Amino acid sequence: MTDRRTSAKRTTTWTVAGCTALVLGMTGLAFAAVPLYDLFCKATGFDGTPRVGVASTEAVRDDSMVVHFDTNVSGTLPWRFHAETRQVEARLGETKTVFFRVRNTGTTPSTGIATFNVQPGLMGGFFVKVECFCFKEQTLQPGEAMDFPVVFYLDPALRADSNTSHLSEMTLSYTYFASKNGQPTAALATTGGTGTKSNF
Repeated sequence: MTDRRTSAKRTTTWTVAGCTALVLGMTGLAFAAVPLYDLFCKATGFDGTPRVGVASTEAVRDDSMVVHFDTNVSGTLPWRFHAETRQVEARLGETKTVFFRVRNTGTTPSTGIATFNVQPGLMGGFFVKVECFCFKEQTLQPGEAMDFPVVFYLDPALRADSNTSHLSEMTLSYTYFASKNGQPTAALATTGGTGTKSNF
C-alpha cells in the first residue's frame, strides 16, 4: 500500500512539474514571438521588411528601378514629415542617399519614432538599408526641424527572382508615431492606416 502511495505521489509530482514547465515554456515563447518574427523579417525581407546591410559591393548595373517615398504621421503626433524628393531612379547595386525632414509643429516638446514598409512586399528582400532613422526615438522641441538620411541600395539579385524580375517601381513608406518607452504607441496599427499624409 505504501509503495502505491509513493508511486502515485511521484507520478503527481512529475505531472505537476511537466505542466508547470509547459506553461512557462509557452509563456516564454509568447514573449519571444514578436522579436523573433522581427528578426526573421529583417533577415529575409519577409512581409516587405527591408534588409539591413553594409554599403553595396555589387557592380552597379545600367538596369534601374524607380523608388517612391511615402511619408505619414499619426494623428496623435503634431509633426510634419516629408522626403526631399518624392522619388528617385536607382540603378541596381548603386548606393543612394535620400534625406527626410521632420518638424514639430506643436507647442511642447514631443518624441516620435518611425516605422517603415516596402511595397510590393516581395521587394523587401532586395531593398537593403545601410543607414536609417527608423525605430530610433527622436525628440523635437516646438518648431524644431531635423533632417535624417536613408542610405540604401537595390540588390541586383532581384532580376534573378521570377517574382520581382519584371518590377520597375517600388515604394518605401514611413509612418511616424508618438513614442512611449521606445516603442510606437500604435505599434499594432497598419502603416498609413491611422496617420495622415505629411508635407510642408
